[in-house]
Amino acid sequence: QVQLVESGGGLVQTGGSLRLSCAASGSTFGINTMGWYRQAPGKQRELVADIAQGGSANYADSVKGRFTISRDNDKKTVYLQMNSLKPEDTAVYTCNMRGFLKIYWGQGTQVTVSS
Repeated sequence: QVQLVESGGGLVQTGGSLRLSCAASGSTFGINTMGWYRQAPGKQRELVADIAQGGSANYADSVKGRFTISRDNDKKTVYLQMNSLKPEDTAVYTCNMRGFLKIYWGQGTQVTVSS
């Protein structure tokens, strides 16, 4: 069974930066895509960014140019570097790893951006 553990959330001022990490324990065989989702109060969960096995990344329009997703396959870890943070980025960020017939979720980490 794969477990995902996130770290790096917290409180930051507008314009600041945070780096989220999500490490997988257990076998990640068959997992090809890693990503980050977020859910703000009263809103639906949305994809922030994901990255395929080969390194190609996909971003939500709202974070393009500010966030960067990366992965270290040897460490079974996915990262989300968040720069130029805005109050509207405040949400619970949850990592996701998936492959054929497999999908795993982390427990979520709170990111709060103060104005």
